[in-house]
Amino acid sequence: MTTVEALKDKLWRKTGTAVASMRLQLRDDTGVNLADLDDDAAPLAAYGPYNGCRIHVLDLDPSSLTSGGWLEDTSLVDKYKMSDEAYDKLHTNFRKFKEKMTPKTPTSESEDNKQQLEKHMEELCSKIKVGDRCEVEPGAKRGTVKFVGRAEALGRGFWVGVQYDEPLGKHDGMVKGIRFFECPQGHGAIVRPKKVKVGDYPERDPFEEEEI
Repeated sequence: MTTVEALKDKLWRKTGTAVASMRLQLRDDTGVNLADLDDDAAPLAAYGPYNGCRIHVLDLDPSSLTSGGWLEDTSLVDKYKMSDEAYDKLHTNFRKFKEKMTPKTPTSESEDNKQQLEKHMEELCSKIKVGDRCEVEPGAKRGTVKFVGRAEALGRGFWVGVQYDEPLGKHDGMVKGIRFFECPQGHGAIVRPKKVKVGDYPERDPFEEEEI
């Protein structure tokens, strides 16, 4: 049966703390001290350890490296700090690696693409007016245009609000708490202008596909 003294001898070989300067504590998995193992002759089992407990070693030698928490409190250790200038002069470093792996897309080029896309959407919207009959893809859903314009709450650019003839939509013209138009619940949709074709699209006869 392992005694406290025998345990200290084993821990000395692992920690470097002399047996005479060692105090052992039995702690639970949260770090709470359950008992001080202060009787070297007593068996370890006498302190009632259970699965999940751990042994905490205290070094009482004031000249030891562990004195004052030097091996536990990293804030006590002097840290080497390299200047940004010296870091940038290194042949390779994480900053250079990150820059190399990051796709280089000029901000101005990206912004130009967005502006061109918006201009295209605006041109499409110039041919769409509130009240126009339309057909929306996918699905060739027919309805009436109820809104045309910007809707920043939904995303950059231009949008078209449609009231479908049938309950194929997702709302009644209100999206994200904003009222864009009014229509029966389940008949409303707001889509990008490229999905909308205006023209002579009468309401479909629900019986036109039935056999005679």
